[in-house]
This record gives sequence, structure tokens and C-alpha cells, in this order.
Amino acid sequence: MKNDIYTKRDIEALVNCFYRKVNADELLAPLFERVNWALHLPMMYQFWENTIFFTGSYLGNPMATHILLHKKTPLNHQHFTRWLQLFNTTVDELFEGPKALLAKQRANSIAVVMQTKILQPGE
Repeated sequence: MKNDIYTKRDIEALVNCFYRKVNADELLAPLFERVNWALHLPMMYQFWENTIFFTGSYLGNPMATHILLHKKTPLNHQHFTRWLQLFNTTVDELFEGPKALLAKQRANSIAVVMQTKILQPGE
């Protein structure tokens, strides 16, 4: 049996493993070519820590960031589907329990909201 997500260290393991998959993925890797990982990873640790544990530690605006990305490199439903697939696979490989389920539910909600707000019908 795997442990649930309990600590910031668990969040870091999840985020690090997930982004290794993203960077190896044919569809998603090109979207992350210019990412400053020294800045991005700590921000993602805070984002997911806040998303799962409600810490209030993340103050960014992911919607604005993704709208800008979409203007530079158009996103489509395949990008969001693949992102969600990789995220869920990573959670399932590493964890199980209520917080792991919550992480996957939140990821799904995020993907739906972003697609609704960013993509035009047919993209």
C-alpha cells in the first residue's frame, strides 16, 4: 500500500516526478522549453501545497500565465488531456488516499476551467 500525500516533501516528489514526465513528453515538452525551472518548481510546490492543504502559500495567477502562453503557443484540448493524464498517472504511481484523490480532482477541475476560459470552440 502506498502512502497518501501528507507533507511538503510529498508535494515536491509529486511535482518533480510529474515534470520529468512532462519534459519527456512529445506533446508537452515543447511548451516548457523556455521555463526557468529554478523559479517554476518552487512556485508549483506552493501551488499544489495550497491546492491540497489550503495553506494560502500560493499567490500567483495561473489563469493569466496560461492565457499568455496560449497567445504565444496555442494550446488545445490535447494539451490539457495529456497534462491531466500525466498528472493522474504520477499521483497514482506515488500515492493513494484521500489527499491523492483530492489532488486528481483538483487537477481535473483546473484543466476544465482553463480549457473553458482559454480555448475557443473547436480548438
